[in-house]
Amino acid sequence: MNEQVAASYQEGLKELVGQLGEMLPASALETFNRDAANLASAHPLPLKLNPGDKAPDFSLPNALGETIRLSDFLAHGSVVLVFYRGAWCPYCNLQLSLYQQVIEEIESAGARLLAVSPQTADASLSLSEKQGLRFEVLSDVGNVVARQYTTVFRNADAPVRAMTGLGFDFDGHYADDSREIPVPAVFIISREGLVTFARSEGGDYRMRVEPADILKALKEG
Repeated sequence: MNEQVAASYQEGLKELVGQLGEMLPASALETFNRDAANLASAHPLPLKLNPGDKAPDFSLPNALGETIRLSDFLAHGSVVLVFYRGAWCPYCNLQLSLYQQVIEEIESAGARLLAVSPQTADASLSLSEKQGLRFEVLSDVGNVVARQYTTVFRNADAPVRAMTGLGFDFDGHYADDSREIPVPAVFIISREGLVTFARSEGGDYRMRVEPADILKALKEG
């Protein structure tokens, strides 16, 4: 039997870019693309932890308000920890959708996936239900946990204004008005609590870690 090929983020990105090009005004696209380029320059190396580092433990509410503790999950196997921006971000939605497609392979490798963003539990619940996610979506209000793993920055005024003009309520996804969001990143943490895989594609939020790279890292242990 041939091994299933993991869904490709780059292929999904090509399709998404085409869809956004048809849906959004050119001025909005220009604003978003300029913002992504600026963030790429500002945050080329956003990770706070590297392989071999001890992963800080944490407790965060899931989409139902239940407390999820990292160490409890590690007692049963390794954890794939994903930091993303929020449900309003189409690139985040694409990333989580593709990770959902390989969730059985992740679990077969003895791992569980936890996705973390600073948005409220209600916003996380909406995302989880909409995409039918089979992994925990956690609410890190104030980016308390994210700051220990990746870079956190204040979202610029220009993209927020552009989103507002398109009818998207950026601030409505969060419990504070800081407008701070994390640079997307993925970590694999062993049962012993050590980081074995740490990757971010940098500040350009259009770029994300490929599902195949996560599966390869899990397979190699």
